Amino acid sequence: MKRNTLLLGLVLIGQLLFSQGPPGYYDSANGLSGDDLQEALHNIINDHDPISYNNLWSAFEDTDKKSNGKVWDIYSDVPGGTPPYQFTFYSDQCGNYGQEGDCYNREHSFPRSWFGGDVYPMFSDLFHMYPTDGYVNGKRGNYPYGEVSSANWTSQNGSKVGNNTYPGYNGIVFEPIDAYKGDLARTYFYMATRYLGEDNGWPGSPMVDGSQPKEWALNMLYDWHIDDPVDQKEGARNDAAYDFQDNRNPFIDRPEYVGEIWFNTQLTEETFMTRSDFSVFPNPVVNEILVKATGQMQAHELFITIADETGRRVFSSEYSSMDEIRIDAGDFSKGFYVLSITKSGNNPPVTFKFVK
Repeated sequence: MKRNTLLLGLVLIGQLLFSQGPPGYYDSANGLSGDDLQEALHNIINDHDPISYNNLWSAFEDTDKKSNGKVWDIYSDVPGGTPPYQFTFYSDQCGNYGQEGDCYNREHSFPRSWFGGDVYPMFSDLFHMYPTDGYVNGKRGNYPYGEVSSANWTSQNGSKVGNNTYPGYNGIVFEPIDAYKGDLARTYFYMATRYLGEDNGWPGSPMVDGSQPKEWALNMLYDWHIDDPVDQKEGARNDAAYDFQDNRNPFIDRPEYVGEIWFNTQLTEETFMTRSDFSVFPNPVVNEILVKATGQMQAHELFITIADETGRRVFSSEYSSMDEIRIDAGDFSKGFYVLSITKSGNNPPVTFKFVK
C-alpha cells in the first residue's frame, strides 16, 4: 500500500507526464463526486466507435506493442526481467495451443460471459481487450481476478490460479502479477463507468453485479489501483485506444476519480493510509500477532479485523490509539489469513496477509 504520498505522486504522474485527453474533455465532470461524477464520466465516454472483433488483431499492434516490436502480453511479460517467451504480431496469433508460448489470442479481461456473450460494443471494447498467451488465457477462463496464497497452477511469469484469499470471496480466481494489477483495476473501473445503466440483463459473476464491482472486488481493485500506479505503457495504450474508439479511460487520465466516486476521498495527505504506516509480524504467526503503527497513525482511531481464507471474520476490535497491539492467535486454525486496518470514514482497508 502507498495510499498517501504515492497516490499524490500517482496523480501528478497521470496529470503531468501522461496525456489527460483533449483540452476540455472532462470539463463536464469538474466539481462532481460520487454517483454524479460517475454519471458525468459515463456521458463523456459513452457511445464510442466500436471496432470489429476481427480488427482487434491489428489494433493490438498500436495498443500493445513493446519497444522491440513484440506483443506486450501481460500474462507472460516480466517487467525488468527476461520474459520466458515473446510473441510476434500476426504470425503467432492463435490458432491452436497446447502449452504456454504457443500463440496469443484476444483476452476479454472482463469475461464475455459476464455481459452475455458476443454482444457489441462490449465484445470488442479495446479498454478491456488484451493480447495474451492463449494457454494462460484458457487457464484464466472466466474466473474473477483475485489474490492467491496457495496456487493450483502458476504461469511462467508468476500469474496464479487458486482460491481467493482477499476477504469477501473464497472461490477460484486468477491473480495477475503485481505489475499489471493496477492496469486491470482501472480496466474494471472503466467498464463500470462506460456501461453504467446499460448493464440490465448482464449475467454478472462473483466479482460484479452487471458492470459494477461487488464490495470485496471494489476494495481489492482499489488496493491494486493504488499499489500499481499509472505508467507510460498504460498512458500510451489509452491514447492509442482513443484513436480507434474516440473515447478514453478516465481512470488512467485522472486516477483520483476512483477514490472520488467510490470512496468519497479527497486528495489530501491525511486521507490515505499506507502499508508503510504499520508493521505486522511475525509471519508465520505462532501464538501472537504484533501490530505496530508509526507516525501519525498512532493517534488515530483504528479498526482491525482478521478474516480466514474463506472470508470468515475471526477477530475484530477498535482502538482509540495504536502504538503496539498484541493479538492472541493461539486458537487460530492453521491456514492463511488477511488482517485489515481501517480508520474512520469510507477509506478501504490496508491489508496484510499472514499464515499460521
